[in-house]
Amino acid sequence: MTLAYPQLFAPLKAAHLTLPNRILMGSMHTGLESMKEGPGKLAAFYAERARGGVALIVTGAFSPTLEGSLGPWRETMMDTTDRERHRAIPQTVHDAGGRILLQLLHGGRYCKRADAVAPSPLKAPINSVTPRELAGAEVAQTVDAFARAAALAREAGYDGVEIMGSEGYLITQFLCLRTNQRRDEWGGSLENRMRFAVEIVRRVRERCGRDFVLQYRISVLDLVEGGLTGDEIVQLAQAVEAAGADLLNSGVGWHEARIPTIAHAVPRAAFAWATRRVKQAVGIPVIASNRINAPELAEAILARGDADMVSLARPMLADPEFANKAKAGDRMAINICFACNQACLDEIFDGRIAGCVVNPRACRETELQYLPARRKKRIAVVGGGPAGLSCAAVAAERGHAVTLYERSGQLGGQFNLAKRVPGKREFGESVAYFAERLRRAGV
Repeated sequence: MTLAYPQLFAPLKAAHLTLPNRILMGSMHTGLESMKEGPGKLAAFYAERARGGVALIVTGAFSPTLEGSLGPWRETMMDTTDRERHRAIPQTVHDAGGRILLQLLHGGRYCKRADAVAPSPLKAPINSVTPRELAGAEVAQTVDAFARAAALAREAGYDGVEIMGSEGYLITQFLCLRTNQRRDEWGGSLENRMRFAVEIVRRVRERCGRDFVLQYRISVLDLVEGGLTGDEIVQLAQAVEAAGADLLNSGVGWHEARIPTIAHAVPRAAFAWATRRVKQAVGIPVIASNRINAPELAEAILARGDADMVSLARPMLADPEFANKAKAGDRMAINICFACNQACLDEIFDGRIAGCVVNPRACRETELQYLPARRKKRIAVVGGGPAGLSCAAVAAERGHAVTLYERSGQLGGQFNLAKRVPGKREFGESVAYFAERLRRAGV
């Protein structure tokens, strides 16, 4: 079989694992993490992507300490209660043939909690809470907490962890003069500011052994004043590699940065050059991320040598079968994410469960199940906008005889207006996808 994307589907050695392809499902907040029934819902969510062919999955964020949780709720991996609560997630993913890492993230000054802590007592411009400065002993205790959390993740059945060291969270806050004004061994020189990140990686490796994937999320571009320079980022990457990391995953920009990094106006794969700079300086696999939403983009990144692997987060909301379809060379069948951020990020910021504008099942896999119809019907769907297209496709795929009525000369509804706006041309990808899906379903 000749592959349409041979670089994308070449195996990759990652620590003790051999991954079947170069596609990582990147971490996303879903809102399911803190729900009572969250583990079961997350297990179904991730398992569907594992069955869809993705090589490696990274969960949403879980903190090694309570004060590191991003909100007033508990989203942690800090004790045996958390460990037992998580067991169903990696087990279900493994049963589906996948591999999964737990992301460990301490929010630092981004935490919307009264007990928020940080390297220095500096309030973030996107948060109303002023954090308390960590004492030196507390910094060491936080390092221990990361190592303990990783060990608990291993016991829960995860294949490894991703240490979140980008986007402006606690580890990043220690790294940069913008947020670290300390005068002890954790601040001042670059070596001192890197100590927190390096010690976390070293302690996790020491605690969990070599047969456990340790992925570090590194900010390849900070995009804020007082952030790391390109040369400093390279030094950090080399130090993290020496401390025991198996893979480096790219992060781009702090959350408080004024430069967009994932919106539809950002060109596709716009930051791959920054990942390449890190890749050239280390000997472990490096992963590119941000606005990579189509297999031909991923293939080009790998072919150029910009990265060893690609991370797709929101594209996995849009189409959990992305990898399988790309492997089959069925590009027209992929439901492309066009970076609208409306049902994923906007919902999370409003305290609701994430979703996807073009995939109603995203994060609702245990509730919205499209089963074969027991009694087949003749169904008329009036209107060929996004909702009508989705309705008609699902009904036909369930076995109903569907006729779609649209008074205009084209499908897509208001998406046809949206795609005319500069920077929103990708809305047309969704129209083409649904038109092809309807054709195949016989609508």
